[in-house]
Amino acid sequence: MAKTGVFKSDPMVMTKAMELKKELQKLVRNIVDDEDYRTELIDQARETLFALKGLKVKRRSSSLKLRETVLCPEEFKCPLSKELMRDPVVLATGQTYDRPFIQKWLKAGNRTCPLTQQVLSHTILTPNLLIREMISQWCKSQGLELPDLSQNVNEEGITEADRDHFLSLLEKMSLTLPEQKDAARELRLLTKRMPSFRALFSESLEAIPQLLRPLSEGKSGSSMYPNLQEDIITTLLNLSIHDNNKKLVAETPMVIPLLMEALRSGSIETRTNAAAALFTLSALDSNKTLIGKSGALKPLIDLLEEGHPSAMKDVASAIFNLCIIHENKARAVRDGALKVILTKIMNGMHVDELLAILAVLASHQKVVEELGDSGAVPCLLRIIRESTCDRNKENCIAILHTICLNDRTKWKVMRDEESSYGTISKLARHGTSRAKRKANGILERLNRAVNLTHTA
Repeated sequence: MAKTGVFKSDPMVMTKAMELKKELQKLVRNIVDDEDYRTELIDQARETLFALKGLKVKRRSSSLKLRETVLCPEEFKCPLSKELMRDPVVLATGQTYDRPFIQKWLKAGNRTCPLTQQVLSHTILTPNLLIREMISQWCKSQGLELPDLSQNVNEEGITEADRDHFLSLLEKMSLTLPEQKDAARELRLLTKRMPSFRALFSESLEAIPQLLRPLSEGKSGSSMYPNLQEDIITTLLNLSIHDNNKKLVAETPMVIPLLMEALRSGSIETRTNAAAALFTLSALDSNKTLIGKSGALKPLIDLLEEGHPSAMKDVASAIFNLCIIHENKARAVRDGALKVILTKIMNGMHVDELLAILAVLASHQKVVEELGDSGAVPCLLRIIRESTCDRNKENCIAILHTICLNDRTKWKVMRDEESSYGTISKLARHGTSRAKRKANGILERLNRAVNLTHTA
């Protein structure tokens, strides 16, 4: 049996280490055995290695904690953890805390000093080098050794060296244009290649505004510096993938307006990535409301109408997600979504994605009225008849069911379709479970109407 080293004296740590090792073995096996492996597997393997390293670092240091806590002077203890500080930092109020514990306090949404309860003017954490040196000297006198901060790995797999590099890149976003371009490009690459690097942006409320400064100051319009805009917008997209960042990113005041500007005036890659960022951010219901109120649906619909093939999937996904909440359906209808969507569906363009949006919008009364007046019913029936895609048929019959419930004038078109092709009854027999329900609902209404006519 393999030795577990520093893990073996702690059953919980040992169990976690074994799980990580098994996961690592699985990832490496997939990379080695599959010539066409996904690059994400390498990122996952790297993250797993970081987690293993973190366990080992924590385990080595934990055996010293009890002795340190008992012996060390009170001024060397973190007010939050009551333990010897490893990485003392100064908060805006001048109070000193251990970095991981004050970061946890801030990430929980607190914007006050734990000791003084003062509201923080900012959340930048400044290393307290004097206290750090005093703690270091005390540890030497006690025969203890503080870990090297440059090698200290936190729960996100980030070292202090990573953090220092990150802060230096953010500082460059306020310097000369060449430095801004270089920093923006590197931040884009780092947040793509290192998922853990995205977490650094949640450590300070100032990080995202610093990233956006070249765009928000109006010095680097998209027409003048399109590559800089593209790198910054793509970095925002990368950040938004991290679940803990979604709320922070969306609620940073400059973000949504800059994404909307990118949708209107950026390169096609910038516009596509701006749409993808809005899609990712809209995973949270609170963000759906915020994005909708900001007016972002209009530039999304305009980009949808333009029809750039590379942008369509992300644009359609963003509109679909946003329209899940009722108030955004009304906004989409007001901003002309229905006409754009129907025109493209009737022309056979991006039918899969657009039918999904139309099915969501169909619960809005104005949409039902416009669908009846626009010739959509024959088009939807034709798609059911000709399509081989079960999901498309399901969306079409769901839309037709809503029309059937609200607009009797369209019953004749449906009856004629059924008489000529048996389209609806075929779906009632062979469709998905939802499609069968909707088709049977339509057939029951049509049959009831016929029976009433005969009775009369």
